[in-house]
Amino acid sequence: MSRIAELLKVAQQRGREIGLSYAGALLPTEAFELLNLNAQAVLVDVRTQAEWDWVGSVPGAVHMEWQSYPMGVRNESFLDSLRERVPEGALVLFLCRSGARSHAAAEAATSVGWTGCYNVLQGFEGDRDPQGHRGHLNGWQAAGLPWKQS
Repeated sequence: MSRIAELLKVAQQRGREIGLSYAGALLPTEAFELLNLNAQAVLVDVRTQAEWDWVGSVPGAVHMEWQSYPMGVRNESFLDSLRERVPEGALVLFLCRSGARSHAAAEAATSVGWTGCYNVLQGFEGDRDPQGHRGHLNGWQAAGLPWKQS
């Protein structure tokens, strides 16, 4: 079994265990490895423009807001943008701050026929630490994966 198949199998099993309606769920390190091994995999960062500007972003990610800032209004053209910007049949790895908006994006994409949707658990910043700060306990940043700050 190839490493790509192993990563997807683990993500799919995790997805079944937690009852996801989409293909599966990846830890940040798994998502990064999959992106490096599979040229057809696309990381879609669904955070807001403000988050990309102020917090940072992952090089090479497709930026597509799930909700707008500051009102939090859902981006009604999200699925149309996904169709325009991500090749059909691609493995789509959705990322947000902590894993909630990316979960919703994966559900929405799956509901209209996308079959290779995965949520990146813990998100870009991860859970809050005891002091209420993100980026230290888990998530993309805490795992030491590549990112840049504006």
